[in-house]
Amino acid sequence: MRKLIFAVVGLLMAMGCAGQNKTKTDKDMNAIVIFFSHAGDNYSVGDIKVGNTKIVADYISELTGADQFEIKTSKYDGMAYMPLTELAQEEQRNGELPPYEGKAPDLSKYDKVFIGGPVWWGTYPQVMFTLFKDINLDGKIVIPFTTHEGSGLASCVRDVKKAFPKATVKGEFSIYGHDVRTGKAKVEKWIKGL
Repeated sequence: MRKLIFAVVGLLMAMGCAGQNKTKTDKDMNAIVIFFSHAGDNYSVGDIKVGNTKIVADYISELTGADQFEIKTSKYDGMAYMPLTELAQEEQRNGELPPYEGKAPDLSKYDKVFIGGPVWWGTYPQVMFTLFKDINLDGKIVIPFTTHEGSGLASCVRDVKKAFPKATVKGEFSIYGHDVRTGKAKVEKWIKGL
């Protein structure tokens, strides 16, 4: 009887492990999500503790098994929405490249790179372009995504292609910031279509 119980428990554990592997396929294990997300005062959703793009990045990682690299800067911390938009516009106008925290990720083991951020004045926030100068995506599949409140992808796809001319840029996606908290199904549909 004891042997039978151990055999059943072992079988159940093996089945559980096999079931876990089905959601994270081998083809997705070499993916990374690089993103910038702004918590705090945001248009349409108010003061949020987790930024809209971070939520989408988490969905992507959950659905594909992709690693993450979050572009972080304290420059925008605690800023109200209107002063932040004015600063973002000034940075863009002046071609400023604000520093990010830490070091750029080692991307040598990745074939797929998701790149996401909010749309600020028609493109990604300038801090993302700072990182773009520090990474090489030659030969990689690059998949841009955005969170927005009416801008869609804006010029983000064009700007990614310009920053990484030797990458294959495809499969882009955008979602309204106010939809992300209930939008996992939209993200899943997009991921399945890639």
